[in-house]
Amino acid sequence: MAHSQSSRDVLVPHLRMFRTRLALSQDDLAEAAGVGRATIARGERGQPIRPSSVRKLAKALGVKPWQLQAAADQH
Repeated sequence: MAHSQSSRDVLVPHLRMFRTRLALSQDDLAEAAGVGRATIARGERGQPIRPSSVRKLAKALGVKPWQLQAAADQH
């Protein structure tokens, strides 16, 4: 199913950083979070993803959702 962007979708500029810190592949994280690998790839390309996916990814990575979304100058 194709993702249709909504106005509530969010950017996750730190997704790749947290994923690689844990030495996870996109496939590994997708399986752990229960989302599609395409969702992770989209987020890592700077495209917005659904808030529900952000929550799942954050839980799988052991971080808070806002940490994935935080601007680079905030941490």
